[in-house]
Amino acid sequence: MNNRERFQAILHGRSADRMPAVHFGYTPEVVKKWVEEGHLPKDLLDLEDYSYELEDVISAKLGFDFGLHASRVTTTELFPFFQEQLVETMENGFEKWLNCDGVIVLSKQDAGSIPAEIDHLLKDRASWETYYLPKLVYSEERFSQEEAEHIKAERQRGNPVGLHCGSLFGRIRDYLGIVGFSYLLADDEELVQEIFHTVGSLCLKAVERTLETGLSFDYGHFWEDMCYKNGSLVSPKLFETYTADYYRKITSLLLRHGIDLVSVDCDGKIDDLISIWLSCGVNTMFPIEVGTWDASIEPWRKTYGPSLRGIGGMKKQLFALSYEDIDREIERLKPLVALSGYIPCPDHRIPEDARFEVVQYYCEKIKEIL
Repeated sequence: MNNRERFQAILHGRSADRMPAVHFGYTPEVVKKWVEEGHLPKDLLDLEDYSYELEDVISAKLGFDFGLHASRVTTTELFPFFQEQLVETMENGFEKWLNCDGVIVLSKQDAGSIPAEIDHLLKDRASWETYYLPKLVYSEERFSQEEAEHIKAERQRGNPVGLHCGSLFGRIRDYLGIVGFSYLLADDEELVQEIFHTVGSLCLKAVERTLETGLSFDYGHFWEDMCYKNGSLVSPKLFETYTADYYRKITSLLLRHGIDLVSVDCDGKIDDLISIWLSCGVNTMFPIEVGTWDASIEPWRKTYGPSLRGIGGMKKQLFALSYEDIDREIERLKPLVALSGYIPCPDHRIPEDARFEVVQYYCEKIKEIL
């Protein structure tokens, strides 16, 4: 079997010859460390972060079969992005930057953490119509022939390919911030409705445009990242009210094109949102971030049955430890795999402290799990 056949078989509850070793990418810091340690060629650092070539080289060295990255053939992001620029250099060494989403962030070189959001350009109707609305309309320039060719190449290699279907809440949360979103919802609900409609329409049109090409995909994929360790950042009712209609339109379109696997990437404790996603045609949870709340497909499967699939749920922190820790993790994952419809995968990008030889060992062992 090739990787695509394994992927399809496992997520549809059928037998496969073995489990594929799947990853979710690598942090730039761990790539640099592995180069310095001599595990990877030095010219790898000259490649663009997260380029296909970079991932192929690293995956082959480690023993991964493929990475789970849905292709953005027709982008649903801001187009064009805001030009990143330095706003202010502070005496304590921190800097204020305007990032590509129009957010003012506070960062420090080599800080090793996500920059703090301290302000947002999007605040009201004037800023929406001036800065954002023009960047969220469909144009043919959004279509990438390069991505289309990559999809064809991946299918020829026998790897599963996904179609990125956009984000119906997560990117809006990025543009406004959760506090800004909350205020705007209270101050101008009509504008909030317009923003969701604009973003949803763009995502639907992007999916339509891509599928019109005749390209074949194994799964559709959404990105949300709208939860934290205690649950959803907004009430499930609010999420359903503003996103369910476009979720259903897009998943119905995918199904008409023979795509019956639809995943959503959302970190944090997602339990309160799963029933909404399932009702909207999203049936695969990813990356099942274990976190301090011990996320696992097992309790979800007991609640929702075999129609719920999962990819992820492997504790990425263990890559910094020992072979014995990996053995224990494999044993923990075995009964979850036995539920069927589940593929283990590190629950985020492989972090800076990961040991190259331990990741290699994981790849060897995970392929034996079936």
